[in-house]
Amino acid sequence: MSVRTLGRSGISVSAIGFGAWAIGGPFVSGGKPAGWGEVDDDVSVAAVHRALDLGVTFFDTADVYGAGHSERVLARALAGRRDEVVIATKFGNVFDPATRTVTDRDFSAAYVRQACRASLDRLGTDRIDLYQLHLGDAPLEQVDDLIATLEELFDEGLIRSYGWSTDDPARAAAFAKGPHCAAVQHQLNVLNDTPAMLAACDTHDLASVNRGPLAMGLLSGKYGSASRLPMDDVRGDSPAWMTYFKDGRPAPEFLAAMDAIRDILTSGGRTPAQGALAWLLARSGRTVPIPGIRTVEQAEQNAGALQHGPLDQAQLRQIDELLGRAAG
Repeated sequence: MSVRTLGRSGISVSAIGFGAWAIGGPFVSGGKPAGWGEVDDDVSVAAVHRALDLGVTFFDTADVYGAGHSERVLARALAGRRDEVVIATKFGNVFDPATRTVTDRDFSAAYVRQACRASLDRLGTDRIDLYQLHLGDAPLEQVDDLIATLEELFDEGLIRSYGWSTDDPARAAAFAKGPHCAAVQHQLNVLNDTPAMLAACDTHDLASVNRGPLAMGLLSGKYGSASRLPMDDVRGDSPAWMTYFKDGRPAPEFLAAMDAIRDILTSGGRTPAQGALAWLLARSGRTVPIPGIRTVEQAEQNAGALQHGPLDQAQLRQIDELLGRAAG
């Protein structure tokens, strides 16, 4: 498993990580499902173990996923192997574990400390390797105070680095003022290139942690125009930010784009998902995609992308041409 570095932190991670949103199971935000349906924790633990065996060392979760359940499942799966892995989690959402409902947002100093301690307890660890603000639109004028709090947590040994989950280059730049800011987590996939975010990562020496690397599953190639996701899936009763699926169905424009580039993604014997990850690995040396994984088969397929290596630059240019966009 090839490795990459989380920005200026010096922390090495596998070039492809493990997104742990789905293994948290159901929870609700804004009156809509925010999880990926019911899960079997034994299946989730098996998937984590298989990923570990294949060399995956970077596990990304959030306190709100399943209202804490994802963190607890990771703790169970990583028991006895904590020193082999890098754990990223997120904060900023307030939730009720009993009802699995998001109730508010808060990133005051007191709440960040409370949330950090709670995540440490659920994860069964004494430190969080990458601690990320989960509120992409948090006000810039409050950034300096938040950085000060995170630097205190760093000094106390509770976190090793921090970052922001945001799609705004200005916010990424503002957070990068913090001495131990290491990464920005942002949307990036072959259907949705974000050159401004990658430029911000280059300018400020940040890792580009890629959420949505498989376009919420659309780039797996298993969905077509007749597909319909269940209502307990975040894609089934779609929130406003869900662009790849609408009312449980794949958005036609993204299906068409997928069809246009399918032959390139599947070159060299790759699956569509492996091709999508190969595009990300080629797009920048800073990228660390974190595809969501729920099963052993998914863990094997995603880790297998590295056996094929990244796409070449000619293929990247061809994809840009087919999708009618300027090269990044």
